[in-house]
Amino acid sequence: MPAKRRSPLDVLLNDITACRACDLPYGPRPVVRAAPTARLLIVGQAPGRRVHDTGIPWNDPSGDQLRAWLQMTPDEFYDTSRIAIVPMGFCYPGNGASGDLPPRTECAPLWHAQLLATMPHIRLTLLIGRYAQGYYLKGRLKPTLTDTVAAYADYLPQFLPLPHPSPRNRLWLRRNPWFEADVVPLLRQQVAMALSS
Repeated sequence: MPAKRRSPLDVLLNDITACRACDLPYGPRPVVRAAPTARLLIVGQAPGRRVHDTGIPWNDPSGDQLRAWLQMTPDEFYDTSRIAIVPMGFCYPGNGASGDLPPRTECAPLWHAQLLATMPHIRLTLLIGRYAQGYYLKGRLKPTLTDTVAAYADYLPQFLPLPHPSPRNRLWLRRNPWFEADVVPLLRQQVAMALSS
């Protein structure tokens, strides 16, 4: 029996797994999930140490908060046939003085356009945090993350900017109660529309 021909996405994911474009303190371990059928794309920052150790994206308290915002079970969230997870930096960048280092700048230019080309059914992209927003919104980015998230209507239906759901952002959430009152319900509605058949 002839070997099954690998899809362009399979080849690309294999190339990403083998990527050694940057020198990282904990070594490369790209964490990315994608499928040609995905309808929702989640673009975050970079894996933290726990995600690096497990290889499972958003497998940490930030992921718990994100799933709460989305009202999704882990099984729903990790359904790669419907939801793609593509961070700005695919590997854990290491730890700095005030937490994890920023995502490496090599990943997005190397891989994002190629990945998006294999996922033609993406209806909505969640841009989580300033790095994702800066890369995808470019000249449409507002002066601050708060301004960008507050202007969410300017970016729909293609993009929805969100703050990072890290426990470190609890103060931001307390200072901006409009986010959970107004944006989270809209987020759930937009995601449900994107995932509907």
